[in-house]
Formats: sequence, C-alpha cells, structure tokens
Amino acid sequence: MSATLVLHPEREKSLLRRHPWVFEGAVNRIKGQCSVGDTVDIVSSKGKWLARGAFSPQSQIRARVWTFDKNESVDNAFFCRKIERCIAQRAAVVALSQTTGYRLVAGESDDLPGITVDVYANVVVVQLLSAGAEKQRGKILWALKRFFPDSVIHERSDVAVREKEGLSPVVETHQGELPREVTISEHGIQIIVDLVDGHKTGFYLDQRENRAIVGRYATGKTLLNCFCYTGTFASHALKAGATHVTNVDVSAHALATARRNLAINNLSDEQAEFVEKDVFNLLRDFRDEKRQFGVVVLDPPKFVDSKATLKRAARGYKDINLYGIQAVEPGGYLATFSCSGLMPADLFAKIVADAALDAKRDVKILQRLEQAPDHAVSSNYPEGYYLKGLLCQVW
Repeated sequence: MSATLVLHPEREKSLLRRHPWVFEGAVNRIKGQCSVGDTVDIVSSKGKWLARGAFSPQSQIRARVWTFDKNESVDNAFFCRKIERCIAQRAAVVALSQTTGYRLVAGESDDLPGITVDVYANVVVVQLLSAGAEKQRGKILWALKRFFPDSVIHERSDVAVREKEGLSPVVETHQGELPREVTISEHGIQIIVDLVDGHKTGFYLDQRENRAIVGRYATGKTLLNCFCYTGTFASHALKAGATHVTNVDVSAHALATARRNLAINNLSDEQAEFVEKDVFNLLRDFRDEKRQFGVVVLDPPKFVDSKATLKRAARGYKDINLYGIQAVEPGGYLATFSCSGLMPADLFAKIVADAALDAKRDVKILQRLEQAPDHAVSSNYPEGYYLKGLLCQVW
C-alpha cells in the first residue's frame, strides 16, 4: 500500500492540467509511511485521486508525476512502454537530421521526470536527476538494456542538481565497455564526443539544427565562434564555405578537440584560429581593435541558476550581446543564444534590443531559434522550453 500526499484546498489545478510537479507548498499532509523516491498517490483535499508520482522530501518539488492513470503501475512494463514511445517519436528526427547522436528521453517532456537519455552512435548515456529516477534505476536500466542490447550503457548522474534532491553523484558503466570518445554525425558533419569529461552527457545535441542554419549564413564569410566548446558551429560553417573561422573558449582541451573535429571532416585548420581566452575580454579587445566578422555566434553557458539571479544574468547577457553586436561587420549576422530555462524568450529579445541600442547598430531579427526537435517540449510542461536563440542581421 503506497503512501498518499494530500493537497491543500484549491492546489490541484496544475495537476488537472497534467503538469507533472507538486511543490512543497501545495502539500497539506502525508498519509502513511514513505521514503525518498518512493511512489506515492496524490489526492485533492477532498480525497479525489489525481496522480501517482515520486516523493522527494528534500526538494521544493515535493513530488514528480509518473502517471495520471490510476490503473497504471510504475513497474518494468511502465518504463518499457515509455522508452518504446520515445524511440518511435525520435525516428523522424534521426532521419531528417542525418544524425547518429540524439536525445532519446527528455525528462518531464517525455513523461519520465528526472530522466535524461542521450544516444551517441553505439553508446547510450543516462542521467538520473531526481529522487524518483534514482529509486527506479534498476527498472530504467532494465528497459534500456532490452531496447539497446548491443550498445554500451553508461550513467553520468554527476550533475549539481542532484544535490537538491539529496543525492550523491553516480558515474558507472552498466553494460559493455565504455570508450573514452565516440564519433557521431549530423547533417554530414562528423563530431568527436568526449564521454568521460565532456559537458552534459558529452555534447550539446540541442544545437544541432541551429549549427546547420548558421552554417548556411556563413558561406563566403568569416565566423567568430564564442564559447565554442568543440567547435561544431565552425565545422558547419567551413563545410558550407566560410572563408575563415575563429574558435574561442577558455578550455584548451575543448579547443584541441575543435581542431580534431576539423581534421576528421577534411577541413583545413589553415582557415581556422583557436583562441584560449575569456570571451568577454576577447570581445572587448576586438572592439578596441575594430576587428569585425561576417558571422558572430554567442552560445554562453547558463547565466541563470534561480529566479534570484535573473536580474544579474540579464546584465551579463546584455554585456555579451553588446560586445557581440559590435563585432559584426555591417550586413553580417549574429546568432545569439540563452540556454537558461528561467530566462523568458521575450526578456531575452528585449535584452538583445537594448544591447543594439547601446551599440548604436540597427539589428533585424531574421529567425527565432530553439532547441532541436528531439528535445521536445510537452504542451503540459512549458518549462521544457529552455534554449532561446535569435538569428539577427546587423547594420
């Protein structure tokens, strides 16, 4: 018999709209005994059954919903059904993007809260980010092994967000022998992925379509790739006919991989420059030198960790976009991004507009960019929309 979370009066509205989170302030009391990650029933103040979810006593999100079907159990078959549906949903994305690297499971957006699964060729990387996902590790891995019997299955549950759930880091290979690197392809470009020390699960799959778009605009132009990581915007640009690319990052290791990514695509590094430096400082140097580029890409790390840091983050985004706009030659293009989920899209657009005013440049928004379609956003979970981008022409 599972425990029951009883909500305060009028606090069931979000669940009736099938939003998967129950916050601490919505919970009136707990009937029965439950431990961290246990599956609990969630009922209204009047006792109406609403959902079944995972209990997390140390998180502000007190429960994450597994199912809104009272007759559905959270067992091995449950995870098989969910993952099988994810595989079917990604089939078109994989074909259209000509990719061997994609997000298979996008947490709450795929009705699997706290679970991220990325596929890199023959390696499946899983992250378990919530107490409920941690509790169900055995069932999740069982389902993944069933659908990927010949793949390496590696867990990288080593992200800071687990601390909010009271969880320690876990890094472990559950099936096969993990290679340090694997090569994937997207839109005809080969990309080296560091599975051991790479960012996130190894790579930024969410920018796949945006890399192809920026590449097309870079034909015949120079490109400045800021916060470049392993240089894949630049690889796409050179493949599309850019005359020269400049990759900038603070990581020497990332830049070394960026150079290797050019080599495996038979692209000449004589058309490339690799700069190990803080992007803010370098853009100020370029401003003073009046050095400009045909295309500038700004893809910084997440600036917003909480609502309390939004104002400070907005200043950071304005500064970086001011410098970025100044680095674009007249008639050139700026591709600017925010991967901060707490940054509203309209606020980000206003920040770029304010930066354009301060730079005394005329900026036209040509296209709004977002995360790749394998990072789906459920209509019931708008928080899944986190990557906002603008492709602008600068005069």
